[in-house]
Amino acid sequence: MKIIETKNLTKHYGKSRGIIDLDLVINEGDIYGFIGPNGAGKSTTIRILLGLISPTSGQATVLGKDCIKQKKEILSSVGYMPSEAMFYNGMRVDEIINFSANLHKQDCTSEAKKLCDRLLVDTHKKIEELSLGNRKKVSIICALQHKPKLYILDEPTSGLDPLIQKEFFSILMERHKEGATIFISSHILSEIQRYCKNAAIIRDGKIIVSDSVEMLSKSSARRVNLHGVSTVPSIDGILDISQQNNTVSFLFNGDIQRLISALNGMQITDMTVSEPDIEEIFMHFYTKGGEQK
Repeated sequence: MKIIETKNLTKHYGKSRGIIDLDLVINEGDIYGFIGPNGAGKSTTIRILLGLISPTSGQATVLGKDCIKQKKEILSSVGYMPSEAMFYNGMRVDEIINFSANLHKQDCTSEAKKLCDRLLVDTHKKIEELSLGNRKKVSIICALQHKPKLYILDEPTSGLDPLIQKEFFSILMERHKEGATIFISSHILSEIQRYCKNAAIIRDGKIIVSDSVEMLSKSSARRVNLHGVSTVPSIDGILDISQQNNTVSFLFNGDIQRLISALNGMQITDMTVSEPDIEEIFMHFYTKGGEQK
């Protein structure tokens, strides 16, 4: 079953670009990563999916419901965590958590307590007394306490310390085992590689590649390290060059035989060729040469 689907989804803000002809399919039970830097269009996409803003053109459905005509049903059925944890000042943490539960018309007392214990949340403090990280934890509880079938999480770990990040993902993996679908927007590529099954990379409002995380990591590009030299060969396909002492490193996306020929005669003392990690794949697709047509 398609839990999220968009077709030619487009949003313009006057003359400014939002997203352009975005096609996205997320199936039931997936853990899907939505990768891109700030301003790429991730939050715009999520706000349209939740009916918080309307698209300029195109279609979008969530849980089989139209994002414009049935946005109230979608909001009541989804666990949404925005990128910025903003709440009403003057309210205590427990009041905010109860308020959120009431919006979903559920008694979440037991589950909220478990989450507060695991995330080390003091429910008696007022929201304005909390640090950014502690406000993010409250936002997590509001998104998770009603145990929905779908979680839409926009930059969920920014501001969290590493131990809480680890606990947060432990909770998400437990929910996934129970059958939940998880959609995570992030620019932290290690999170996507560690936890997601499938992912899409968005640039300038357009999805430039989407595939399983495993296949994205199996790009034809390779990380090449040359020791004993300070220059790179003159050949097409070399990207992301870095130099340190007598070592040159670059991402190569070309004919390996041509590279070997170009290296002939260079005074190389050692050489390594390895598969890049997803961060390097991301940078590869964020170059003109890496874009898929």
